[in-house]
Amino acid sequence: MPYSFQYVIEHAEELARRFEEHEPDPSKFKDARPLAAIYRAVQARAQAERDILEAVRDARAAGLAWWLIGSYLGTSGEAARQRYGKLIAA
Repeated sequence: MPYSFQYVIEHAEELARRFEEHEPDPSKFKDARPLAAIYRAVQARAQAERDILEAVRDARAAGLAWWLIGSYLGTSGEAARQRYGKLIAA
């Protein structure tokens, strides 16, 4: 439970001493490497989505049909059009 402002003022010396003398318990530390891997994967996925959008935009500019684009995306042409159509028109 957080201390009140008044409590902190009245006990400032004691709280400061406890803070300065605190020794962290290394057994409670968590390994952040898995989170860093998730972060990198999310960044890579975001870049891949940007690359796909650019490729779809180029394919449409080249006159390729939605059914063909969809087949390369692993979906139907209609699903590809619904997902990317408005994005490439913007």
